[in-house]
Amino acid sequence: MTPVRLLLCDDHAVVRAGLRALLSSADGIEVVGEAATGEEALAMAARLSPDVVLMDLQLDGGMDGVTATRRLTSEGGGAGPRVLVLTMFDTDADITRAIEAGATGYLLKAEHPDELFTAIHNAASGRTALSAPVADRLMTRLRSPRPTLSAREHEILGQLARGLGNREIARALFISEATVKTHLGRIYGKLGVETRAGAVAVAKERRLLT
Repeated sequence: MTPVRLLLCDDHAVVRAGLRALLSSADGIEVVGEAATGEEALAMAARLSPDVVLMDLQLDGGMDGVTATRRLTSEGGGAGPRVLVLTMFDTDADITRAIEAGATGYLLKAEHPDELFTAIHNAASGRTALSAPVADRLMTRLRSPRPTLSAREHEILGQLARGLGNREIARALFISEATVKTHLGRIYGKLGVETRAGAVAVAKERRLLT
């Protein structure tokens, strides 16, 4: 059986070394290169023609993993490598962004090695590979109704997306800061988030912002 040619992309050298050591014990997988940045991953993929790129989402400086994934999967008319995300982050926003960028699979770094090996082979064959917690989150989102925001909540969400603070939002909408905080609490609850950035990210995913 021809081994799966794999390119690693992670900004932590220790993580790359650990993955290389782990994958060297797997049958049918050959690590052909290591990249520390999204830019390096693109250059090495063009040169080495891997079957699968194992991609971290959070890369220090320059291009992030989502952008690199989009570039890898869109260039070459779909003839490029499959991208398998391997990350510590399992938020709705991260999962959605990666899959929309073209990732074939999404795994968490807490995954059992055998699950990782299987996922790499599945990705090389074009089959979707998802960690169980990620699959559960996706199913929950698909089953849950789209959150309904009031007109005022839509207004405040729009101001959040512009980067305004509570005081600025209050001034812009002619309401008190306390009222802004009350509406933010309701928005967070409806969107299932705990931060302003999370609210904006989920709102963009679900096309709640106009």
